[in-house]
Amino acid sequence: MGNEISAPYDGPPEVLVARDLPSIAKYIKSPECRRVFVMLGAGVSTAAGIPDFRSPGTGLYSNLQRLNLPYPEAVFEINYFRENPVPFYTLARELFPGQFRPTLTHTFVKLLADHSLLDTCFTQNIDTLESQAGVPADRIVAAHGSFASQHCIECHASFDGAKMRQAVEKGDIVRCGNCGGLVKPDIVFFGESLPAAFHKTVPRLRGADLLIVIGTSLTVQPFASLTALVPEGCPRILINMDPAGDIGTRPDDVVLLGRCDEIIRDLCKELGWEEELNREWAKTEILKPLDQLTEAALETREGKAAPTTDLAEAVPPLEPAAEAADVAPTVTKAEIEDAQVETEVETLTEQVEKGLEISEGSGARTPKTVTITPTESSDATESAKEAEETSDGLPSQRDAGSSASSGNAESSVPAKERL
Repeated sequence: MGNEISAPYDGPPEVLVARDLPSIAKYIKSPECRRVFVMLGAGVSTAAGIPDFRSPGTGLYSNLQRLNLPYPEAVFEINYFRENPVPFYTLARELFPGQFRPTLTHTFVKLLADHSLLDTCFTQNIDTLESQAGVPADRIVAAHGSFASQHCIECHASFDGAKMRQAVEKGDIVRCGNCGGLVKPDIVFFGESLPAAFHKTVPRLRGADLLIVIGTSLTVQPFASLTALVPEGCPRILINMDPAGDIGTRPDDVVLLGRCDEIIRDLCKELGWEEELNREWAKTEILKPLDQLTEAALETREGKAAPTTDLAEAVPPLEPAAEAADVAPTVTKAEIEDAQVETEVETLTEQVEKGLEISEGSGARTPKTVTITPTESSDATESAKEAEETSDGLPSQRDAGSSASSGNAESSVPAKERL
């Protein structure tokens, strides 16, 4: 079931006045727009400092190569996880929620809910930033699961999130106190069924008045196929760095290329929501404990010790013209944001590299297996069965191009839009 790109539509729009931001804003404020659906992909969270998975050199998959995986996607293969859970736990330790701040785009989704416009937010991301931004839980469908809950992969018993976090932060492997099976966050691995909530909610797209797709290349199925399920007369908006899927083939498709947060801010200006956007986004700032701030300040101070005499002598004095210069170079807001994101990505990459030492046996602490007791009996088994029995026309499992046993990197899944 594909989402192939068709010939672009070059006629006039039928619902929108024009294919631009003012027309989109006018439509959103009109009585005709009451049920807005949103689809979020990896591009939304990269602005939060979370690197994507596939970018050469900077993607997390590149750093996972040191684990000698049969292919990068094996870290999210359920069969490989059963054989070797260490790579996933190594990655999970660095991506666990609480380290990253929601973006302006996440906050915009909350504003849609605040204005009673949001029907459903479908997200591919597992970082829970939608919830942290304040989007109501009953409006979020995590198509690929998330870190919000965790279960045993064998008996499906649920476990306390605090205990799971404690174990993951230590690099421990968690097993079920009931059956001894491995415990993992409820992230959908290749080979696992998609959440029941996904299949239950998909039919609602037939009543959509507006679909906004943000930060996804629309290549991972069945998520990518959702864009085809809205009515023909429903405007579809794509906000992304590049064209994606079949958006652009219908009369009221609008493709807005660029940075997600910048386009969202411009849209909020047209809607008259910019003040709300800034106010709600300010609430998401991550406040670090005083002891952490003090420790960071001391490390910074120690790392910036005065240069030695030899070093000082080796540095040539500034030319008079340079000393007299009183005009600072112009730095754009986009350049500042790029620098901030680059710094955060580098920091996270360094953390992942340190975490990988655990799997290589060179770290100071070898991972151990801990057993924790389930919180209560879980109905996950019935939910999984219910998901498999749904008939929404979409595959019940996450689309994967290979299995852990194939060992063929070339035949692994195409693009993976996580986080």
